[in-house]
Formats: sequence, C-alpha cells, structure tokens
Amino acid sequence: MPIPRDDVVAWIKAVAEMISENSSYLTQLDSDIGDADHGANMDRGFKAVIKKLPEVEDKDIGTIFKSVGMTLISTVGGAGGPLYGTWFLQAGMKTAGKMELTPADWSEALEAALNGIVMRGKAEPGDKTMVDALTPAVAALKQAVQANQPLNTALELSAEAAKKGMEATIPLVARKGRASYLGERSAGHQDPGATSSYLMLRVAADTWK
Repeated sequence: MPIPRDDVVAWIKAVAEMISENSSYLTQLDSDIGDADHGANMDRGFKAVIKKLPEVEDKDIGTIFKSVGMTLISTVGGAGGPLYGTWFLQAGMKTAGKMELTPADWSEALEAALNGIVMRGKAEPGDKTMVDALTPAVAALKQAVQANQPLNTALELSAEAAKKGMEATIPLVARKGRASYLGERSAGHQDPGATSSYLMLRVAADTWK
C-alpha cells in the first residue's frame, strides 16, 4: 500500500505540531547536556516549514522534501539545522518525481537520510546522537519491507526500534556534539536529537497507518 503525496504533506504538518507540543520537553533534555535550545530551534524551523509548504504541496514528494530540508537548514540553529536539513534533502533526492511512496521507497529514503546524517555529523551508533535512534529504525524498516510486511506493521516496527535506540542513549557517554564536552557527566541523560528523531518516526507510523 503506497503512501500518497497528500499523506506525506499530512506527516510534515503533524511533525510540526508534535515538535511544537514537545518543544519544552526537547529543550529540557538539551539543557541537561547541550545548549538548551533543541526544542526551540526545531519548533522555529518547522513553523517556517509550515509557512513555506503551500508553495510546494502540489509538487512531487522529492520537491516537497527538498523544500523542507532547505528551510530547516536556513532557520534551525545549532547542529540541528544541517542534520535535519540533510535528512530531508537526502530523502528528497531518493523520492524525486514521485507522487506516492511504496514501503520500499520510504525505506530507501530513510536509509539515504541516515547515511547523509552520518556523513555530515561523523557520528556512529553509540556516540549518543540521533544516529542511535535512526540506525535501528532503518534496519527494522528494511527488514520488514524485505519480508513483505504490511506498511503499518513496517512503520510500527521502525518507530519501536527508534524508541529503543533513543532509550539506549541514556547510559551512554556522548562522543559527539556539545554533549561530548561533559564527558562522563553526559551519561544518565537521554539524547535530545535521538528523541526528536524517534518522535518524527512515531508520527509517521501514526499518520500513515
């Protein structure tokens, strides 16, 4: 069962709403180990995305994703802008010209997003970053798609894997980003980037089921 373009637009709108609702929670997580601005930055970025959306929501999915990516890069401060911008730019390249996404299309787009984030941020699993949530999410999604699982099952497995990856950042000592300056003191705190990444995939599972 494919994901039509209008459902992709609905997901972006739902992500913006979710980020807005969780802005202070994400900022609280970031105040423990970062600059205390992740929620506010992401909220500002997605509010800008929603303003820009009417210009592109009748275009193909790749164009929509690229617009989201460029908007996030230009409006989100800190490391979040380039990293989340990369997510959508890479996904946009994989979905160029498409008016709907098969489960395999989404799997390839998310994998391209992860690879782009890894290249840009130079982070790997275990570094206490968004990569810790996205890596198991992509693996679970690919496995489900290859096993011909229904779309809603594949999305659910992907979101659950992201959640486990997010929770697994709590005991880790950060090796990348602002949190790495804290050394051992970064342990015991959940990574804000892994949290926002999980929330975005949770919203995808809820919106596209």
